Amino acid sequence: MSAPATPRPASSQAAAHPSPSPLARTARSALVDWRLRFALLSVVWGFSFLLIKVGTQGYAPFHVALGRVFFGALALLAVLLLRREPLPRGRRTWAHLTVAALLLNTLPFSLFSYAELTIPSGLAGICNATSPLWGMALSLVALSEDRPTRRRVAGLGLGFLGVLTVLGAWQGFSGVDAKGTAFALLASLCYPIGWIYVRRTLASVPGSPVALTAGQLMVSTLQLLLVSSLFTAAPTGLPLGPTLAVIALGALGTGMALQMQYGLVAEVGPTTAQMVTYFIPVIATTAGVLLLGEQLHWNTPVGAAIVLAGAALTQTRRR
Repeated sequence: MSAPATPRPASSQAAAHPSPSPLARTARSALVDWRLRFALLSVVWGFSFLLIKVGTQGYAPFHVALGRVFFGALALLAVLLLRREPLPRGRRTWAHLTVAALLLNTLPFSLFSYAELTIPSGLAGICNATSPLWGMALSLVALSEDRPTRRRVAGLGLGFLGVLTVLGAWQGFSGVDAKGTAFALLASLCYPIGWIYVRRTLASVPGSPVALTAGQLMVSTLQLLLVSSLFTAAPTGLPLGPTLAVIALGALGTGMALQMQYGLVAEVGPTTAQMVTYFIPVIATTAGVLLLGEQLHWNTPVGAAIVLAGAALTQTRRR
């Protein structure tokens, strides 16, 4: 989710690795069939939106985002310790990681947490699926190698139609919290902006994607510590359910899920690994309905299917 995703999952960090050797080690050492890991990753990232919703029931949104990056950083630092890999070095690298952390972690994680105060977790997951649409629109301007094609432009229009369907535009968006939905869509926009920045600044930086992402999450932890101390009062207690949700969201959904994604990219390639994106809103919506009792109207799954179809079209490339 990463991230989501997320959409183009692992692109936010995996695009920044110059050497395939750490990923190759992950692929060779995989003991579980990639299809099972693919399914597990889909479930973990799909359930992330439910975990955010549960976390906000006991903590302020900034605290949920802070816990997410903190426990995610701990998980990846444990991986680096086992592999005996160092963190990135150099002031310039850490300066770029600071910007990447803001765009790919601090801002979107905080926005999704605030969004889920007023919108269902399933709707947040569907908004997350619009990230490839934002990315396609931005890439036409910012990345010269991504030229527009009729199919990709059609995908962008189809995705926009899907968003309007999910929100029930013909009803005047009644029953949908505009502010929360805007926050979720803005969070999804942060990801492709961050990906473009990473591709242009960190693509040649030495180090594995895990090391770069661990450093990125460490910086995001510091950013959210500062922001939460300035704008949010310290929590008065540690409610069990929300606390466990935040720990799982960070350690599993943000830390280990990224590690699992890197292994999939190395084993089956980025195109196949990226397909996990299209299962996330389905799982997020299902989990919200079954476990949180969120309402599901016909336009939500129909619109989500249209969004995913449009997103798939925007990812096609010329042969």
